[in-house]
Amino acid sequence: MALDMDFVRGEFPALKNEWTFMDNAGGSQILKGCVDKISEYYYSHNVQLGGSYDVSQNSLKAFGEGRANIATLFNAARPEEIVFGPSTTVLLQFLSKAMLSQFKAGDEVIVTITDHESNIGPWVWLEDRGVNIKFWPMNKETYELELDALDAIMTEKTKLVAFTHVSNLLGTINNVKEITKFVHDRGALVCVDAVAYAPHRAIDVQDWNVDFYALSLYKTYGPHHAALYCRYDHMEELDSLYHYFYDKTKIPAKMEPGNANYELSYASGAIVDYLVTLGEKAGSKGTRREKLEAAFQDITEQENILCEKVLSYLRKRNDCNVLGINDGTSPRRVPTIAFTIEGKDPQQVCIAMDKYKVAVRFGDFHARRLSDSLGITDQNGAVRISLTHYNTVEEVDKLLSALDEVLAK
Repeated sequence: MALDMDFVRGEFPALKNEWTFMDNAGGSQILKGCVDKISEYYYSHNVQLGGSYDVSQNSLKAFGEGRANIATLFNAARPEEIVFGPSTTVLLQFLSKAMLSQFKAGDEVIVTITDHESNIGPWVWLEDRGVNIKFWPMNKETYELELDALDAIMTEKTKLVAFTHVSNLLGTINNVKEITKFVHDRGALVCVDAVAYAPHRAIDVQDWNVDFYALSLYKTYGPHHAALYCRYDHMEELDSLYHYFYDKTKIPAKMEPGNANYELSYASGAIVDYLVTLGEKAGSKGTRREKLEAAFQDITEQENILCEKVLSYLRKRNDCNVLGINDGTSPRRVPTIAFTIEGKDPQQVCIAMDKYKVAVRFGDFHARRLSDSLGITDQNGAVRISLTHYNTVEEVDKLLSALDEVLAK
C-alpha cells in the first residue's frame, strides 16, 4: 500500500473511537484541518463580509480562499463556478428553481432510476410546469445505464439529462465524459450527482465538459456542507434566487440566498490541503492540482485492496447477492458495497454488527426508486458497507470476522 496509513489516520482524530466506521458513504469522518479552520474562522474572522475594516476584509479573503480551494477539487476554470450550500439535496433544489425560466411546457427532462432522490425530485417537480419527465431505465441484469436505452428516449425536446456519477447502492462508476458528449451532441445539458464518487477519485469538470456537478463535502472528509459546479456560461443564464437587486450578474452570490456558510466554506479548503499533502508524500512535485491527482491514485490503490477483500468474501457465499460489479479491482468500482443475504433481514444484520462495534447500515439510502425497482424495499433494502481510504486491512478483517459470526446465526 502506497499510503502512509499512520499519517492518514492521524489526520482523522475521530478514528481513535472504539468504533470501526464503515458507513462512510452516509458521512465520512472529518479532517482535523477542517475543524481547525472552523475554529480559526470563528476566532479571527467572525464578522459579516463587505465591511471596510480589515477584519471584514480578511473574512472576505478567507471565504474566497475556501471557494478557490474547492474549485481546485473540481478542477473548475474559475472559483466563481462554485456554489456553496448546506447539502447536495438543497443545491439541486436551488438549481432546478434557478433554471425554471429556461423550461416551457412540452420540454423534456430525463432522470435515472439509479440516482439518489436528490437528483430526481428537483426535476420531477418541473412536471407542475408542464415539463415531461422521462426515466432512463437500468439494465436489471447488469445494473448498468446503457446509452442505447438513453438514445431511445431522447428527442429534440430533451433539455436536460440528470444522472449519477456513482450510485450509492450499486457503487458503479458511470462514464461521465462519454455520457456528457452523447447528451451534448443531441442538444441537451447534463446535471451529475457526484456524492458517491467524490471521496474516491479525482474530479475533472473541465475534461468531462459537464454543465452542472454537485457533491457533499461532509461525505468527502469535510464539514456538513456541499458544493455545486455550474459552468460559467450556464451560471450567467440562471435566475437569481437572492434579493431582487441580485440580478444575473451577481455570480455566484445569486445562487447562495441568505449567503453561504462562511466558516464551513473556508474550512472545506482543508480537504484540498490534505489531498495536496498526500500527493507530496506520493512524490508529486507539480501544482496543487497535480498533487491532488497523485493523492487519488494512491487512494484508489488502497481502496481497491479493501474493496476486493470484502467482495472476495461475499462472492464465496452462495446466499449473497451483491448489487453492482462484484470485482473490487475493477476501475469502475468504488468501495460502496450493498448486498442482500438470502433469509436474512438487513436491519437485523446491522443491529447484530453493532455488538462488534462495526458501523454499517441498512436501507435504501434515499435511492428509493432503485430499491423499489430491485424489489428490496419491503425487505428493509440492503446491507451497505461503505469503505474509504482511511479504513485499514485490519479493520476489514474485523468486519469479515464479525459478519461471519452474525450470518452463521
